[in-house]
Amino acid sequence: MKSKIAAAASILAVSIPGTAWAQNPYAAAGDSGDTALVLVCSALVLLMTLPGLGLFYGGLVRAKNFLSVLLQVGAVAGIASLLWIIVGYTLAFGAVTNGWLGAGNAWMLIDLGNVRAGLAIPESTFALFQLTFAAITPALMIGAWVDRARFGWVVGFCALWSLIVYAPVAHWIWGGGWLASSLGVLDFAGGLVVHTTAGISALVVALLLGKRDGFPRTLMLPHAPALTMIGAMLLWVGWFGFNGGSALAASDDAAMAILNTQAAASAAALAWLLVEKFTVGKPTSIGFATGAIAGLATITPAAGFISPGAAIIFGAVAALLCYGAIQLVKQRWHIDNSLDVFAVHGIGGITGSILLAVFLSPALGGIGYGEGMAMGSQLFGQLVGIAVVVLWSAVATAILSLGVSLFLPMRVSEDEEREGLDIASHGERAWEFD
Repeated sequence: MKSKIAAAASILAVSIPGTAWAQNPYAAAGDSGDTALVLVCSALVLLMTLPGLGLFYGGLVRAKNFLSVLLQVGAVAGIASLLWIIVGYTLAFGAVTNGWLGAGNAWMLIDLGNVRAGLAIPESTFALFQLTFAAITPALMIGAWVDRARFGWVVGFCALWSLIVYAPVAHWIWGGGWLASSLGVLDFAGGLVVHTTAGISALVVALLLGKRDGFPRTLMLPHAPALTMIGAMLLWVGWFGFNGGSALAASDDAAMAILNTQAAASAAALAWLLVEKFTVGKPTSIGFATGAIAGLATITPAAGFISPGAAIIFGAVAALLCYGAIQLVKQRWHIDNSLDVFAVHGIGGITGSILLAVFLSPALGGIGYGEGMAMGSQLFGQLVGIAVVVLWSAVATAILSLGVSLFLPMRVSEDEEREGLDIASHGERAWEFD
């Protein structure tokens, strides 16, 4: 029966002028085990975004802004997904030309190979997995502007950001671009591509947008720490797909990446509780959740390259540095990076990208350096990569955010902010009482 259908399809393709088939569905499509792993991991990464990130951020804001956060997460993930299909994928993973952007051969996903070059999975599976990364990365920035950003601006800015910031950086490091090919920059699952871009951009937007009414005088407590804990747990589980799936094969690399992910998250969450015990007197659920996310962000660039023992060190260092960064940004600098996107994701991603160069050494349990590379040259490459990504993210974000604000105002009015965005922007209330 299958042969008859294939034959009919061939006849139809010949008989209708201009007919083009992106893929032959009956051609060899790689290893089924590898494909199944990446498909499951794609679902896990989407779980991180919807509902993981929504609940994590939603529980941290005041009750009157809960629905607005959920809606922003959903809308941003939706627009980023569509743009990835239309043009984002080909900008990031199209044929390599000058090393800055991929060629336009795969716009609208019309020219996908049966198997992604260098892998044993269909290119459609690879494109789907990368789509989930493109969806969650701009959504991470939502934590920087909760309670005060206008919904239209959020969607417009994140749409452009996904094409102008995220896609080029993904090409430079993951798509065969110049940072990877010329400097040997490594990023296993997104320490630079995801967390550094989102963290730096979040800081820039927070500076441009200004503080929430009452910050830092008014204590803005989370309205539902239990929801934040549930969101963090969903993110933790989903991160197995984020890091394990980045091996792009059902292999020892995937297992090691997941093992390292668990080790770093556990170490960071527990270390954060210890720090809280000594600094504020009591360990908190919010601290546990924040520490876990810091450890997860920090291990991401190195998850498949280092040993579990090193992953524990990554987690402990993440807790100390990210906790300190939160105090510095909010208490010393008085920057209202509301949900600590920069301090947790930005600092975590940068820290992990630096530590990677050291713990990649076989003497420390790492997989070893690439041809012609040593610890010094790898560290140099990582530092240059960080500098380039930070600079590109900061400058492009400033231009984009101000440019979009010429058409769609960035911030709601003072009255709308006091009323809450659930009612003021969306005419809905999450709860019967506030």
